[in-house]
Amino acid sequence: VQLQASGGGLVQAGGSLRLSCAASGRSFGIYLMGWFRQAPGKEREAVTAITWHTGNTYYANSVKGRFTISRDRTTNTLYLQMNSLKPEDTAVYYCAASAKVVDPIFYADDYDYWGQGTQVTVSS
Repeated sequence: VQLQASGGGLVQAGGSLRLSCAASGRSFGIYLMGWFRQAPGKEREAVTAITWHTGNTYYANSVKGRFTISRDRTTNTLYLQMNSLKPEDTAVYYCAASAKVVDPIFYADDYDYWGQGTQVTVSS
């Protein structure tokens, strides 16, 4: 499975961005997809995840109510709608996929495939 993330950019605080992640290859084997982010000098952190077939969603507390994860199974594309962005959301955002159950859901080491990352910068 290959993942290609896009949609990052520069936005003012309070603004919105929509990230996309196109999956290709053996994408029918995906069980779970998620978004992670890493800010300069900080550890990678989980943002959100979605089970590919059932659409169950999971969010980190820091983004609940502001971010929405979704997927389009017809085009094998994952989305992240980010609203009410804050400067602390500034990071490189990565999409990831797993072909198996991941427990706990945000355990990054169990995700099998990773995209190249897209930069999101929120100015104050």
